[in-house]
Amino acid sequence: MNYEAVIGLEVHVQLKTKTKTFCGCSTEFGNTPNSQVCAVCLGFPGSLPVLNRLALDYAIKVALALNCKIHEFTKFDRKNYFYPDLPKNYQISQYELPLATQGFIEIKTNIESKRIGIRRVHLEEDAGKLIHQEDLSLVDFNRAGIPLLEIVSEPEINSPQEAYEYLLSLKRKIEYLEVSDCDMEKGSLRCDANVSLRKSGAKDLGTKTELKNMNSFKAVKDALAFEIKRQSELLVKNRPVTQETRLWDEKIQRTFPMRTKEEAQDYRYFPEPDLPPFLITQDKIDQIKKTIPELPEEKKLRFIRDYSLSEYDATILISSKKDASFAEECIKAYPDKDKKPLVNWLIGPLLSEANNRKSGLWNLGVSPRDLIELVGFVQRGEISHLTAKAVLTEMIDMRKSPREIINAKNLIQISDASDLEKIAEEVIRENPKSKEDYQRGKTNALMFLVGQVMKKTKNKANPKLAQEILKRRLDNA
Repeated sequence: MNYEAVIGLEVHVQLKTKTKTFCGCSTEFGNTPNSQVCAVCLGFPGSLPVLNRLALDYAIKVALALNCKIHEFTKFDRKNYFYPDLPKNYQISQYELPLATQGFIEIKTNIESKRIGIRRVHLEEDAGKLIHQEDLSLVDFNRAGIPLLEIVSEPEINSPQEAYEYLLSLKRKIEYLEVSDCDMEKGSLRCDANVSLRKSGAKDLGTKTELKNMNSFKAVKDALAFEIKRQSELLVKNRPVTQETRLWDEKIQRTFPMRTKEEAQDYRYFPEPDLPPFLITQDKIDQIKKTIPELPEEKKLRFIRDYSLSEYDATILISSKKDASFAEECIKAYPDKDKKPLVNWLIGPLLSEANNRKSGLWNLGVSPRDLIELVGFVQRGEISHLTAKAVLTEMIDMRKSPREIINAKNLIQISDASDLEKIAEEVIRENPKSKEDYQRGKTNALMFLVGQVMKKTKNKANPKLAQEILKRRLDNA
C-alpha cells in the first residue's frame, strides 16, 4: 500500500527586542543565569504584565510579509501547564483570537512552485531553559518572557524536502525583516513538526506524531524521513500509530517517545485577566507595511531582470540580506556588461572562503574594488584561476589588495607564446611515453603534459595557452 506524508510545522521565533514581552528585563543572550529576571517574568503574586509595543509591531511586520490577514481585534490567553522552566505555571499566549491568519509561503519543488498555507501567527512569551547535568538539572529563567512568535503552517507539506525548503524560505524572510537573528544554536529559532500518513489519494488525515528536539533544518529533514519510514512500517503490518510527542536523537538518527500528545483542552485556555484586548487599526497596519524591505523573492527576480543572472546564481546571492547587498555593490561596480565572471567568483571561491570561516561574504574584509581587481587579473590571463584563489585567501588573511600580493610574489604568469613554445618542446622531449599515449587517443596524457609545463614554470605559465601549444605540437608531430 502506498502512503502519503502530511506534515505541518510549528516554528517559534524569538523577536529581537531589547526587553521582554511583558516586563523591562533585558533579552541579551549569554549573560549570567538568572540575572535578567524580575517579579513579572518570574510570576510573583501581584505583578502585572505590560505588552512590549515593539514586539507587537514586529509580529505584525512578519505576518504581513507572510501574506497574512491581520485581525483588528486580538487578545491574550493563559495556557496552563506545569514544567520546571515555566515559573508562572502558565504561559501568556494567544489561542482563540490570534494576531493573524490565512497567510502563505511559496516554495520551490523539483517540478514547480508550491504554495504552503500559514494557518496562524501569534505572539507569546518564551519559557526558561533547563540545563541537564549528569545527576541534576538546573534552570535559567533569563529566557523566560522573551517575545516569541509562533508560526503554524497548514498540513500541506508532503515530504521532508518540502519541509526543508519551507523552513529556508521562512527563515530568509524573517532575517530580511531584521526582527530576529534566527540563530538555532542560540535557540532564537526552534521548530516542531507534526507528521502523519494516509493512503495515497485519501482525504482523511492519519494519526499524527509531534517531533521535537531538532536543532537544525537538516535535523528536521532527517527526523521527518525517519518518522515517515517508522509509521509506514507500522501501517503495513496493520499496527496502530500512537498519537504522541517524540524526540529526535541526532547521534543514533531515530525518534523515541517522550509523552502522549496534549490536546487544546489539556491546557485549560482562558482569557488573560491582566491584559486587555487589543485593537489594531488599519492605519497601524499601513504604517508597518511601509517599513517592509525588499524581500528575498522580489530581490531574486530583480537580480535576474536587472543583471541577467541565472535563477540558480540569483538564488545563492540572495540567501542572506547582507550578502545580497555586498554582491549587488560588486555587480554594479563591475565594468563589463557580462557579469558572469564576477558572479562565478562570488558564488564560488569567495563563498567557499566564507563557509570555511563560518562568515558571510560581506564581512570577509574583501572590498568590491579588490574583488573586481582580482577577477580582472584572471580575465586578462595575467594569473591563473588557481593562483587567484591563493591570492584571495591571502587578501582575507593579510588585508592586502590583490595587486600588492601579486607584485610582491611576482605571480604574473607567463603568457608569451615564444617562451612557452620552448618549454612545451622540452616537456614533450622529456616525456616520450605521454606523447605516444596522446597519439594513441589517450587525451588525459595532454593534461599530464600541461602539468609538467606548470611544474617547470612554478605554476606561472598560462595553462590555457600551454595546453593549446602542446596540443598543436602533438597533433602535428
